[in-house]
Amino acid sequence: MNIEANLRQVHERVEAAAQKAGRDPKDVLVLAISKTMPVERVEAAALAGQVHFGENRVQESREKIPQLPEGLIWHLVGHLQSNKAKYCPGLFNWVHSIDSVHLAREIARRYKEKGKVCTALVQVNVSGEEVKSGCEPDEAGEILAALMEEDGTEPVGLMTMPPWDSDPEASRPWFRALRQLRDDLSGQGFSDSSLKELSMGMTGDFEVAIEEGATIVRIGTAIFGSRG
Repeated sequence: MNIEANLRQVHERVEAAAQKAGRDPKDVLVLAISKTMPVERVEAAALAGQVHFGENRVQESREKIPQLPEGLIWHLVGHLQSNKAKYCPGLFNWVHSIDSVHLAREIARRYKEKGKVCTALVQVNVSGEEVKSGCEPDEAGEILAALMEEDGTEPVGLMTMPPWDSDPEASRPWFRALRQLRDDLSGQGFSDSSLKELSMGMTGDFEVAIEEGATIVRIGTAIFGSRG
C-alpha cells in the first residue's frame, strides 16, 4: 500500500471539492483517522508529511501514540467517558467529542491541572440517531458557553457524524444542519473564533461535506486502506 500516494489523492480531491464550492482548499484540514491502524501505517503517513491524526479510543491511543514521532498533533474524535478525561492532556491536542457540560468542565479541569489548553469541539447529534453520541442541537450553546468559561479549554467549533449511507448525498442535509446551527449560534453572540471549525465528512462523503462548509474532514480508509 502506498500511503503517500493515497494522501496525495485525498488532497487532490479536497482541492477539487473546495474549488467547486468556491472555497480556498487551504481552509480545509485533512485529519487522518488512524484508529485500529498499526503503528507502521501511521508512521508512513507521518513520513509523507501528515501531521494531524485522529483516534477513537483512549486506551488504544495510550499504547500507540508513545511509539510514534514527536511533533504530531493528535485529535480524539471518538466518544469520551468522563472517567477517561484524566488521560487526555498527555495524549490529545484536540477533543472533537465534547457532548455535555459535565464533560466540558471535566476536560477543562484536567488540562488546566497539567498547564495545558484543549482545543475543543462540541459534538452535535443533528440527525437524532439514537446510536450516535453527541448533544441535542439546542444543548450546543450551553456546552459551548461552558467551554468558553474555563481556562483549560479553547472552543473552536462543532462536530457531527451523520447516519451512514452508501450515497454521499444522503449526508448533505445533516452537514447543512450543522452549518446552520453554527450560523444560529453566531447570531446569538458567540465569537467567530469559537465557531470557526466544522468537523464533518469522512472517506465516503467528505467532498459533499466540503461543499457544505466543512473545515476539518476525517479521512481513514482513503489514506490507510481497509481496517479489515
